[in-house]
Amino acid sequence: MYKLITQFCNFIFGKHKNNTLPRVWILAVDMLIVIIAYIGALLMLYFQDIKASGFDWSRIWIVPIAYLVAFLISRTYDGMLRYSGFNDIRKLFSACTFTMAFLIITKLIFTHVSPRWAAELYPRYVTIVYHYLITLVIMILMRFTIRRLYNEVYKNTGDKMNVLVYGAGDGGTMLLRTLSQDTNSKFKIKAFVDDDPKRAKSQINTIKVYSPQTALTPEFIEKYSIDVMIVAIPSLSEERKKEIIEKGLALNLVVKSIPSFDKWVDGKISTNQIQDIKIEDLLGRKPIQLSNQNVSREIMGKVVLVTGAAGSIGSEICRQVMHYSPAKLIMLDQAESPMYDFQFEMNNTPDFKLVRDKMAFVITNVKDPVRMREVFEEFRPQIVYHAAAYKHVPFMEENAYEAVFVNVFGTKLVADLAVEFGAEKFVMISTDKAVNPTNVMGATKRIAEIYTQSRKCNTKFITTRFGNVLGSNGSVVPLFRKQIAQGGPITVTDRRITRFFMTIPEACSLVLEAGSIGEGGDIFVFDMGEKVKIWDLAEKMRKLSHHPEIEIIETGLRPGEKLYEEVLANEENTIKTDNEKIMHAVVRKYEAANVDKMLEKLHTELETCDPMKIVAQMKVIVPEFKSNNSIFSQLDK
Repeated sequence: MYKLITQFCNFIFGKHKNNTLPRVWILAVDMLIVIIAYIGALLMLYFQDIKASGFDWSRIWIVPIAYLVAFLISRTYDGMLRYSGFNDIRKLFSACTFTMAFLIITKLIFTHVSPRWAAELYPRYVTIVYHYLITLVIMILMRFTIRRLYNEVYKNTGDKMNVLVYGAGDGGTMLLRTLSQDTNSKFKIKAFVDDDPKRAKSQINTIKVYSPQTALTPEFIEKYSIDVMIVAIPSLSEERKKEIIEKGLALNLVVKSIPSFDKWVDGKISTNQIQDIKIEDLLGRKPIQLSNQNVSREIMGKVVLVTGAAGSIGSEICRQVMHYSPAKLIMLDQAESPMYDFQFEMNNTPDFKLVRDKMAFVITNVKDPVRMREVFEEFRPQIVYHAAAYKHVPFMEENAYEAVFVNVFGTKLVADLAVEFGAEKFVMISTDKAVNPTNVMGATKRIAEIYTQSRKCNTKFITTRFGNVLGSNGSVVPLFRKQIAQGGPITVTDRRITRFFMTIPEACSLVLEAGSIGEGGDIFVFDMGEKVKIWDLAEKMRKLSHHPEIEIIETGLRPGEKLYEEVLANEENTIKTDNEKIMHAVVRKYEAANVDKMLEKLHTELETCDPMKIVAQMKVIVPEFKSNNSIFSQLDK
C-alpha cells in the first residue's frame, strides 16, 4: 500500500520533490471535480427518478463554464498543492460562493425575462446549492489529502530532535505550522510550555500544553526525550528571556529562539529563522535606549569623519551615522584589508546603495600629519568620531612606544586639526581602563582624555567611557568561541576577574548620543549594569556550545591586567543627564598650558624609544597610574 502511495506521489509531483505540478493540471482537475460534483448532486437529489431533475446532457455546459471563469479570475490553481493552507481555502471558498450566487441571480433574472430560457439553461436552485457544497468539500479535501500524502512520503525520515516549545501563543502556533509544512525539518514538537495557567492542560493540534513547573524538570525531559527547547515568544522581555534560556541550559537542552514579529516575512516564519541563542541574550539587562531625535538633529546634513572606521566600534558608528543622512561620511583607517571588506559591505548595503556619493573611504594613519591635513583640507569635517586606537593590553605593555604614538599623539594630531579646521565637535571613544590605569594602554587613553578635555576653543570635545564590548575584535567572546571550536580548553586569566559588558550597537549608539548632548569638556559614562564574572561567561558559552567536556582553566593575570574594571576614578563623581542610563562624570580639570608642557616632555622621551623613560613620564601625567607589570611597577617606588 505504501509503495502505491509513493508511486502516486511521484506521478503527481514528478521524480524530484522540488518539482511542482503544472498549473493547467490543477485547473483541469478542479474542472473535473466540478463536473463530477454536478452529477453527484443530481444523483443525491433525484436518485430514484433522474428524469424529475430535468437533467439533459446537452445543457450541462453552463455550470462548468461559470466555475471556470471564476477559477481563472481568482487564480485558485496558482498555489502549490503540497503547501495548501488557509489562503488557498479562502480563494476556493470565494470563487465557489461567487459562482453559486452568480448562477442563482442570473437564473432569477432569466426567470422573469424568459421562463423558458431559464428552465432550459439552468438547473434547479436546489441542484445549484448542492453542487456548490459538494464541489467545495471535494476540492478542499483533495488539496489537504495531497499535502498530507506529500508530507508522509517526502518528509525527513532521519533522526529528528524532540522539541519543547516555550510559548503556546501566536509564536508557538506559527512555529508548529511552519515545522509541520517543512518536510526537511529536523525538529519534532513533543510538547508546549506556557506561563499562562489558562493554557496549561490545553492542546494545540493534539500537542499538549504544560506549565513550566511540570515541563521544565529533569523527569519530564527524560520521559519525552526532549533534545531542544525553542523559545517562541517574540515579545518576551530581556529579563524573562534570560531566565527561560538559563533554565533550558540547566537541563542540558539545546536552546533556540524565533525572531521578533517585525522580522517575520508576510506574517510567517521559516525554519531557517529558528536561531541559536547568543551570549548577548544572557547579558542580563535591558539594552540602553537612546534619543534618535537628538542624534538626527546633530548629524543630518553635516560632514562626519570617523577614524578607526574598519574596527568593530568604528564600523558600527559608520553604519548608524549613515541612517541619519549626513552630507558626507568619511571613513578612515590604516588597515587595508578590513577597510576593503568594509567598503564592499557599505557599498552593497541596500539602504546605502543610492547614497554612495555621500561615502568616502580613506586609507591612512592618524599619526601621519601630512596625510591627515590633506583629509581635513579636502573634506573639512564638522563632526569627528575618533575611534582609532591600539587597545590590546598585553601588546601595548610590550610596545609602549606605539601605544603612546597612536593613542596619545595620534589623538592629539586629529584633535588639533579638528580645531584648526573649525570642526563643531570631537567625540573620543575612551575606555574604563583609563580609570586608575594599571597598564600602558589604559594610561595612554587617560592622557588622551586629559589633552582633549583641556582644550578651550570653539570645537567641543566630548569623551565617552565604556567597558568591554561583546563580540568586538580581540575581545573575550570571540576568543572563547575560537577556543571552543578548537576543542578547548577555555582560558580565563583569573577565576575572580570581572568586567562590564555591552553590545556593539549599544556602545555606538551611546557614542552618538553623547556627541549630541555634550557641550565641551565632557566625559560621559554609562550605567552598564552589574559586572560579569568572566568565569561565569565562559561557563555559559560552554553550555551554549553543548560541549560540556571542554575544560575551563586559569592562566594567571597578564601584565597590566586588572581584576576589576572601574568606570570612574576615586576622586570623580557623576551628574545625571536626561537619559537615566548616561551620566556626566565630574573629573579633575587641567590647564591647557600645563598639559602641553607634559606632552612635550612625553614626546621627547618618546624619541628615545626607551619604554622605561616613556612610562615614567606617563606616570607623571597620570599619577594614579600604578602598573601591574613587574617591569614598570618598579617606577612607582
